[in-house]
Amino acid sequence: MSNSQKLSPLAYKEIDGDQYPSVIPASESPAEFTIKAIIIGIVIGIIFGAANAYLGLKVGLTVSASIPAAVMAVAIFKIFFKGGTILETNLVQTIGSAGESVAAGVIFTIPAFFLWGAEISKLEITLMAVIGGLIGVIFMIPLRRSFISKEHGKLPYPEGTACAEVLVSGQGDVSKAKTLFWGMGIGALYQALMHSNLWGLWNKEIGTAIPGYKKAEISGEITPELLGVGYIIGPQISAIMLGGAIFGWLVVIPLIALVGEHSTVAIYPATEMLISQMSAGDIWSNYIKYIGAGGVAFAGILSLLKSIPMMISTFKTSLKSLGNKEAGSSKRTDTDLSNKIVFGAAAALVIATAIYMKALVFVDSLWLSLVTGFLVVLFGFFFVTVSSRIVGLLGSSSNPISGMTIATLLLTSVIFVISGLSAMPNAKIAVLTVGAFVCIAAAIAGDTSQDLKTGFLIGSTPKYQQMGEVIGVVTAGLTMGFVMYLLKDGIIHGELNAPQANLMRTVIDGVIGGNLPWALVICGAFISLVVEMLGINALGFAVGLYLPISVSTPIMVGGLIRWWVDRKKDDPQIDEKRESGVLYSSGLIAGAALLGVLMMVVMGFSDKLSGVLTPISRPGIHIEAQLNNVTINNQPFSEKYYKVEPSSITNDKGEKYQIKAQYNGAEVKEEITLGKYEKAYVTVSDGKLTSGSDHPNGNLRGLIAFIILSISLCYFTFRKPTTQKE
Repeated sequence: MSNSQKLSPLAYKEIDGDQYPSVIPASESPAEFTIKAIIIGIVIGIIFGAANAYLGLKVGLTVSASIPAAVMAVAIFKIFFKGGTILETNLVQTIGSAGESVAAGVIFTIPAFFLWGAEISKLEITLMAVIGGLIGVIFMIPLRRSFISKEHGKLPYPEGTACAEVLVSGQGDVSKAKTLFWGMGIGALYQALMHSNLWGLWNKEIGTAIPGYKKAEISGEITPELLGVGYIIGPQISAIMLGGAIFGWLVVIPLIALVGEHSTVAIYPATEMLISQMSAGDIWSNYIKYIGAGGVAFAGILSLLKSIPMMISTFKTSLKSLGNKEAGSSKRTDTDLSNKIVFGAAAALVIATAIYMKALVFVDSLWLSLVTGFLVVLFGFFFVTVSSRIVGLLGSSSNPISGMTIATLLLTSVIFVISGLSAMPNAKIAVLTVGAFVCIAAAIAGDTSQDLKTGFLIGSTPKYQQMGEVIGVVTAGLTMGFVMYLLKDGIIHGELNAPQANLMRTVIDGVIGGNLPWALVICGAFISLVVEMLGINALGFAVGLYLPISVSTPIMVGGLIRWWVDRKKDDPQIDEKRESGVLYSSGLIAGAALLGVLMMVVMGFSDKLSGVLTPISRPGIHIEAQLNNVTINNQPFSEKYYKVEPSSITNDKGEKYQIKAQYNGAEVKEEITLGKYEKAYVTVSDGKLTSGSDHPNGNLRGLIAFIILSISLCYFTFRKPTTQKE
């Protein structure tokens, strides 16, 4: 390999791909498709797949795992195997990043089944993830030579090129990995200290009402994941998201509260509660989320419509590629899996999809199952080509996966309505299943394209990368069923927002069920139209409007730190500092998200682990006021902490505890209901006992903790880069 720590300048120029000198020339054949690379890639793919599933369900965004996976691979090879080739490292990130992309496609659609209360098994989720992922990989194979090589420079594939730079500059350098692992450790520690089922030292969400401005609130979910996401997506998108949130929570919600203040009847879609009785969160739940859903749907479809010229040219190119009878090059760096494998796999996927639909959806109709299987593969092929070209030009963050999925759902729903199939009991399930396959295929196609571009630049063997993508899809898909079931309760109870899945459910309910508040949805669509006409990213604005404001504010903090980095354009080390911040942020996201997933697992075995969890989390009643003659359930109590063993909670709705005490000579009392591992902090307000699940000083503690966390991101970003070479 060249001693250069950068890619050739030709990596960025518009030349024929055959003229590009890859880092590892075709004449050399260093170790690449090795057992250690495959195993490490699988492990990293499963880890980042689980972390991104958690993150995506929380905020509706996922982050690329390519660069963190590449950096982790360098460190693992260095520490445990005395080093590895750059091609092995690239194979690790190829397999590992597939897990993140499969997770993105799954979490955008599958949670809608849970929200409907539909019975979907882990096996069904796994089959959808694997089949959809394979559609995305298989159809990228005949497009590789055209998109990646022949259009080198025209399609820059920014993430793939950035990953290649990291691989080249990171060979033998473990300092980058240290930054990533520091982020993972600090993110996990922060999450553990904050998690209510562990130490719970501060509140997860802090906020305040704005005095004199009715129902206007500002809040923030102060978590490592959101801070890291903000840094990675940058200040512009962060600000657009926050703009949408401000419009919703500081304009529309107070306006609805003002207009509906004197209404004596519930206003649709609310059925019982009056607007005057609603909190800001209630108004968001009953009204704003539908406006946001309309905005997101319109913006997603609009981004798809703007891509129509590109779609047409891409589709023509892809058909030419499929019709190309060229046997392929004998060069190692230009050898794909054969077209026979592609056509055979495509036929097998049609059959596999049809079998899935016949077994689980259209039980009594083989014909409908075959037609649906063909539609899935047809839509999949079309959107795979679109996805690949869009990420080639604009990057993965601009890939309109939601728009493609919504378009698929709308087309499929309309076909069902026209053909009279909408009356079937499982019509919604059938439509969502088609959308899930296509969504997963489009997500993995974008990742596969970026990975193939990385491989092209450094000189990987395409067929090995394509085999790696298949391995990554299958292994990540095998875990997705378990991961989704671990997160199921959080999805159903609203702890995890699952914004895209809620949107997909809303679209299908509206077309098939006809029970959508269309006035609010159309209002959101026009808001997106106006925002787009102003030259602002309507999708980012609509997502900010759709999500609680507590999500956007910490993202903006991360975006501001990134802005601080980017404005120092005269700093010769700006690229290294920016990359260091991305790695640390990726670590924060992965560490915090993985601990969140781990706690879901732990709580599933909480009855067996109560001896460990109870001393840490201290569930029960915490008395935070100076009270006299305290009794709990008529039993005298003189301590500050009343322990409640989880095993004593036998009622699913929780157990009741009566607290009586003397405060300033007067009797005060409060009734508290506690579930397993729940806490109640008892204080006095206006001469009365009050209780809540948040510590009275939790907001201040949380603010201080988040400031320290933000400072840590600044430190790892701005510290002088250190490079350790072999």
